[in-house]
Amino acid sequence: MATGENPYGLVAALEQGGLIAQFIFGVMVLMSAVSWYIMLTKWWEQRKLLAEADAAEAKVWTSPSLKDGAAKLDKNSAFRQIADDGLRAFDHHDGRLTDKIDRHEWVTMSLNRSANAISSKLQSGLSFLASVGSTAPFIGLLGTVIGIYRALINIGLAGQASIDKVAGPVGEALIMTAIGLAVAVPAVLGYNWLTRRNKAIQERLNGFAADVHGYLMSGARMAPPVVVAAAPAATKPATK
Repeated sequence: MATGENPYGLVAALEQGGLIAQFIFGVMVLMSAVSWYIMLTKWWEQRKLLAEADAAEAKVWTSPSLKDGAAKLDKNSAFRQIADDGLRAFDHHDGRLTDKIDRHEWVTMSLNRSANAISSKLQSGLSFLASVGSTAPFIGLLGTVIGIYRALINIGLAGQASIDKVAGPVGEALIMTAIGLAVAVPAVLGYNWLTRRNKAIQERLNGFAADVHGYLMSGARMAPPVVVAAAPAATKPATK
């Protein structure tokens, strides 16, 4: 045996465990890779939405009209989508079917659909994190059971429980347990963290949708622009 080579390391455990141990290890590595990909992409998506929320608060309500304010937002902004959907629902209420629905209810439903569609997109992938967090320990436990089973077989074949017969399989069992926990814990923590951030974003989406609804229903959308009449020029008194 070469100096420094560990006969009870991960590589040795996978070689001794055979195809079953290697398959379980591959499954857990794949689950971990997908979990980290989801967590990073969702974090970036949430960061983008929070920046869009700040931009909407800074630009929309300081504009002369909602349409002008929405035009200042990025074309792919979720908050611009909500504003555009609200304006579209308000302006195009006179259809054959929609005219049977009160304008207030029609705008409300349109804004709710728009906000819910964005929220549903945010939730995508989180169910996978929850599944990984709940199943990864048991997948690792399967590798643990297989390792212990192999240790018992070695003891039976040798007729005695010598350390050199059981060290490899027991080490394999402990490694599989540790890998299962290493995969599950980040997935659970990431799921809880992303869920909390999603709730905060949902509140901002609903708040913006409510503000758009209030603006449209207040009559500001239909009110004509106020024209300030010019003051009459002062006349000089006639001189004699």
